[in-house]
Amino acid sequence: METVSTNRTHGGTQGVYRHQSAETGTEMTFSVFVPDHAPGAKLPVVWYLSGLTCTHANVTEKGEFRAACAQHGVIFIAPDTSPRGDDVPDDEAYDFGKGAGFYVDATQEPWAANFRMRAYIERELPALVDAQFPVDTGRQGITGHSMGGHGALTIALRNPGIFRSVSAFSPIVSPLNCPWGDKALTGYIGADRAAWREYDACALIEDGARLPDLLIDQGTADSFLEGQLRTQLLAEACEKAGQPATIRMQEGYDHSYYFISTFMSDHIAWHASRLKA
Repeated sequence: METVSTNRTHGGTQGVYRHQSAETGTEMTFSVFVPDHAPGAKLPVVWYLSGLTCTHANVTEKGEFRAACAQHGVIFIAPDTSPRGDDVPDDEAYDFGKGAGFYVDATQEPWAANFRMRAYIERELPALVDAQFPVDTGRQGITGHSMGGHGALTIALRNPGIFRSVSAFSPIVSPLNCPWGDKALTGYIGADRAAWREYDACALIEDGARLPDLLIDQGTADSFLEGQLRTQLLAEACEKAGQPATIRMQEGYDHSYYFISTFMSDHIAWHASRLKA
């Protein structure tokens, strides 16, 4: 693992790191904020998965999470959204290819060799982080935005017992029922829609997967709400299944980091309360 940069901030260290990934076959970059702590202490961790077009840098620079993480003693980890590099296949559109990994393991060519973000987030990066940082793997939470909200929900639903807290900002709740999801899953996974269900939060809940609890914040002025995010589908799936969920429609907020940063401290506090030893 190579250290790209470290900065002292908010009573902790914000670092950016790079490593060679076996899953994606590329170099991958991620950021980690570690609050000051007693020698030998292990801290709870919140994973943050970013949205379309983003890298680790968007939330690291604009998310305004550090003060809350320092207050509550929580490590904050932000991976990239897809593999990068000149040899990695890409698409001209913003919603497919680089910057749009959708947190799936692709099975279709030419994407299958590199686009393995599910395995990278579920297995490879956690193992690296556990070896290099003072994380308590028994106290993990996960959150994300938009495509990353989809990733956070589906990863948590597929891995019961790993994440004690789960939240999301403006998540894509049902790729089976929106244009972004239709394009991404057809391209990465293929035309068999039955194979998509493990990448759809609503379908996973319908099929019996459960979370200990769930917090969603969604802006009412989000231009993607009706066509792509479809928050109501998640509300209906949770109600039907008896899945505990707090879904907050935030009046006048859009899809941007102005929205995310406004409610980030709420989410960190919410995770911290569930990650106490």
